Amino acid sequence: MRVCPPGSILVRIDYKLRAAMIQDDIRSLLDAPPTGDDAPSLDSIEHTLTSGYARALALEAERLRIERKLADVASRLADETTDEDASEVAQLGQRLSVADDDLTRLRGLLVSLRTRADQVRSAAAA
Repeated sequence: MRVCPPGSILVRIDYKLRAAMIQDDIRSLLDAPPTGDDAPSLDSIEHTLTSGYARALALEAERLRIERKLADVASRLADETTDEDASEVAQLGQRLSVADDDLTRLRGLLVSLRTRADQVRSAAAA
């Protein structure tokens, strides 16, 4: 089996698809009625929360990798600036911005889903 290097385009595409899928799953649960036959189960909500938290941790790890790489390239710029280094800084900056935006959106969705889980749990206890 062939494994793609961490920075390859295929890894980034897979990463973006998985991030979008978990956000879509969360939105679907939030759009569903909170009670009734069509309401999602607490287990389903909690499973999606767990997946969402895992995705948030992966996004945070990706941010750290990008920040480390950015620091590495920036330290090279002190010695000599090349067009390649300048281009890499721009690309890394863009990737960091996208990761920040994705993480902010995901955290907002997770807060909403956690609130929904609390509501479902309270309704079940009543």
